[in-house]
Amino acid sequence: MILNCAIVDDEPLAADLLTSYVANTPFLNLIGTYNSAVSAMKYIRENQIDLIFLDIQMPELSGIEFAKILPKETRIIFTTAFNQYAIESYKVEALDYLLKPISYDDFLAAANKAMDWFSIIRKQNVYTKDRFMFVKSDYKLVQIKLDNILYIEGMKDYVKFHVEDFHKPIMSLMNMKKIEDFLPANEFKRVHRSYIVNMKKVKMVDRCRLVFGDSYLPISESYKDDIQKYIDLHTLM
Repeated sequence: MILNCAIVDDEPLAADLLTSYVANTPFLNLIGTYNSAVSAMKYIRENQIDLIFLDIQMPELSGIEFAKILPKETRIIFTTAFNQYAIESYKVEALDYLLKPISYDDFLAAANKAMDWFSIIRKQNVYTKDRFMFVKSDYKLVQIKLDNILYIEGMKDYVKFHVEDFHKPIMSLMNMKKIEDFLPANEFKRVHRSYIVNMKKVKMVDRCRLVFGDSYLPISESYKDDIQKYIDLHTLM
């Protein structure tokens, strides 16, 4: 996978350095370099740019303000000499925040973070569209339809997929975080360190427990607010 990227920085030396870093990174394709957010705005909004290496303090329009009007599909890595904007960068969901002078090691780590994010999102889009996935179980690849998953149970290095139409859980060697990232977030919710559930399959909510037939899954304190919001949204009052 190749990520189309742009550099927006009003400092020529900084822009040149980032350009050389992009050239040395095989999975990045530089679409353009701009000396201001205003000059970049028209092209970036009309073309598919995956990733922008974006300075913050620039004339006319700051990097923070520019980030707020970018398409959701375009992700940001801030490149700045100032550390006081870190909280603001979090609010605009930047993937990373690099302080100048930027080493290639730090640049590459941030670029790899972007690559990981896009890999997850694109796989998630495939799963959402096709509505199934294959998992390795007992030296075989087993197809699991997303709509048939009841819940997923984490057990140290393994997970159990509890699926309709299977007489026993499907066990696979993987971690819960990877599964959580890949599944559609509007349908599958983490309710506990050990459980991800298909909210469409919940038959009953009983005192902070989700009921699946004879199984009662606890909702832990750290996930309670998110699950309550989902339940409230789907409750007829």
